[in-house]
Amino acid sequence: MSMDKLETASSSVGDGTLETATFGGGCFWCLEPVFEELDGVANVIVGYAGGSVEDPNYKEVTRGTTGHAEVVQITFDPGAIRFEELLGVFFSVHDPTTPNRQGADVGTQYRSLILFHSPEQETASRTVIGRLEAASVFLNSIVTELEPYQAFYEAEDYHQDYYEKNPNAGYCMAVITPKMQKFRKHYSKRLKEQTPSPS
Repeated sequence: MSMDKLETASSSVGDGTLETATFGGGCFWCLEPVFEELDGVANVIVGYAGGSVEDPNYKEVTRGTTGHAEVVQITFDPGAIRFEELLGVFFSVHDPTTPNRQGADVGTQYRSLILFHSPEQETASRTVIGRLEAASVFLNSIVTELEPYQAFYEAEDYHQDYYEKNPNAGYCMAVITPKMQKFRKHYSKRLKEQTPSPS
């Protein structure tokens, strides 16, 4: 997979006040630190969305019976970073071709998912996916689900900022740190000033 191709496929608009994006791409511990470091992103919260049960907890979601996915909800300034750019990052840091799976994490709660908050986000998502498919960025077809945003349930406190709080945990060292190193190297010009550049 080429991140350069991903960037080429992601282009377009953006205008002013803060907006919200909601993505699912495997374990939310992996997505949260990526988006937190991007310039133009004001806040990232991890939680659950896309299911049928109100106010689910982590144990319920991990059983795979609520229909929810682990997601990140991103508040961003479209004047500083466009939704299409967020999509480019999203598609570069997870595998959107594996149904209900990211690496060793298996289940519907780990599915690739975009919950669009507006018709414009839906159009942009379909356009970016179409460009990625046309450019054959991935060996297999993209299976990312697109659904209208309905509800978001914030995850328990210990899940918030998990990587920042637990950088030496086994999962973080084995899975998240290598992903963050790759991300920081490729997107070094798009990171917030306080984020250290990769050496």
